[in-house]
Amino acid sequence: MLTIIDYGIGNLRSIEKAFQAVGITVLRTDDIDRIAAAEKLVLPGVGAFGACADEVRRRNLEAPILEAVDRGVPLLGVCVGMQLLFDESEELGQHNGLGLLPGRIVRFDNAPADTNAPVEPLKVPHMGWNTLTLTQTSPLFEGLPPEAFVYFVHSYHATPDNPADILATTPYGVDFPAIVGRNNVFGVQFHPEKSQQNGLRILKNFALM
Repeated sequence: MLTIIDYGIGNLRSIEKAFQAVGITVLRTDDIDRIAAAEKLVLPGVGAFGACADEVRRRNLEAPILEAVDRGVPLLGVCVGMQLLFDESEELGQHNGLGLLPGRIVRFDNAPADTNAPVEPLKVPHMGWNTLTLTQTSPLFEGLPPEAFVYFVHSYHATPDNPADILATTPYGVDFPAIVGRNNVFGVQFHPEKSQQNGLRILKNFALM
């Protein structure tokens, strides 16, 4: 049984359907006891970091999430759910995350490095298909092709304090972390539920860990 944390924000139905498409039984809930007792957890999210973090805390879900991770439950954060794994974000002010991975969330710098160069400013948000460069081995990558394409929609990205927490990068102005992980905590910046077979493979790999 895989548990999707329902805090009222996020692509809940689409990611639920994606897991079901690869044969995974899913429970979607905001029940504190069920989250604390889960075997595997998924934290989705869309929109602004602060609004997501506030809603997690308003529903008293932070403590059961942290307790589950502390006892070794695998946790996968998706999009803003991945960003919430970090200490803080600068999106629309300063907001505290869950602190499971050290680092912060920053906005893409869309200004060319050389202002005299004939370079178009980086379009923000980063939206569309882009490639993964796998920088470490991980059970998430079983059966994934080299430089797999996945689908992104985001204006902010993670800057982990520890480079070892970066499992895969994607180029967009900079090589930003597309997949992060440490021990039983994982996060993907892209939307696996919109990334066709590559995204479904990653979701299935997580569910079968």
